[in-house]
Amino acid sequence: MSYVFETLGNLLHQTAFFNLTWGNFLMIAVALVFLYLAIGREYEPLLLVPISFGMLLVNLYPDIMMTIEESSNGVGGLLHYFYLLDEWSILPSLIFMGVGAMTDFGPLIANPQSFLLGAAAQFGIFAAYIMAILMGFNDKAAAAISIIGGADGPTSIFLAGKLGQTEYMGPIAVAAYSYMSLVPIIQPPIMKLLTTEKERKIKMEQLRPVSKLEKILFPIIVTIVVVLILPTTAPLVGMLMLGNLFRECGVVKQLTETASNALMYIVVIILGTSVGATTSAEAFLNFDTNKIVILGLIAFMFGTAAGVIFGKIMCKLSGGKINPLIGSAGVSAVPMAARVSQKVGAEADPTNFLLMHAMGPNVAGVIGTAVAAGTFMAIFGVQ
Repeated sequence: MSYVFETLGNLLHQTAFFNLTWGNFLMIAVALVFLYLAIGREYEPLLLVPISFGMLLVNLYPDIMMTIEESSNGVGGLLHYFYLLDEWSILPSLIFMGVGAMTDFGPLIANPQSFLLGAAAQFGIFAAYIMAILMGFNDKAAAAISIIGGADGPTSIFLAGKLGQTEYMGPIAVAAYSYMSLVPIIQPPIMKLLTTEKERKIKMEQLRPVSKLEKILFPIIVTIVVVLILPTTAPLVGMLMLGNLFRECGVVKQLTETASNALMYIVVIILGTSVGATTSAEAFLNFDTNKIVILGLIAFMFGTAAGVIFGKIMCKLSGGKINPLIGSAGVSAVPMAARVSQKVGAEADPTNFLLMHAMGPNVAGVIGTAVAAGTFMAIFGVQ
């Protein structure tokens, strides 16, 4: 009988109830809220469902992220191996390939001025870098945190790994992806605050048709120019442009379909789950994490505001031909930010169609964020 009681006692003490802290239960509650937002409110479910479920798993069973060194049998936890692909910058680069294969660069080619709006929106990154240093982070950590301002999760993960800031990778990635998901909530108040109703009603001229030759040459030329100037951007910019070349060249339909569908979704599952699994209570519930979340929000708001303000400047210089709202799409959240520009413009005038015009700055923002990351890597001598 004592054996039975001892066995039952051992089983009971192996349950999560005896091994989890109050922090774990708090993070489980946060994961359930994220799942509600993803499923019930449909806030970017492709991102939030795997992230929040990874968060749930690691706080129910922390050993799922156990490293090989920490294990007793030489085998790490399942999500630890997923996470290594983040650290090695493999998954962020593959995400960029998928984004390139899914995205039409035509609006950017048709209106090269969009590059300026995409560049202006990167102001939030460098503003956050300065603020992060003032808040006590070292220069490399500040650089990794600041990329959140571009609302670009893959680039945030990529730079954190390259700069050796893996201890901050979880909070940085979760903040970046959370703000990407909350673009429809965060951006509109800023856009409306900085523009007049008259400006929001501005209708832009239809974009010129872009030839197939231009679309094929664009990714090749951008790769050559950007990588010659900043070789450290090659993994991100190179994969982005390779994916787009698949799309536009017209001779590799199978590769285009794979990169934009099957491969993209496989990578999103692995990357999202592993990112969520970095949010254990021990790693996430600390003062530095709170500062990172706050800095990320400030950076994203600054980036949105800078894009809109530069859009207003271009509106004045063009004689009122450019709607300032498209400047907010200069952040990297493709195509969410462009859709928000369209939505806010349509609220002012239901006949206003800004989506394709906003896609130009949106695509430029993806390139701009990758360039910003490459610039930080160059500054710190990281290859």
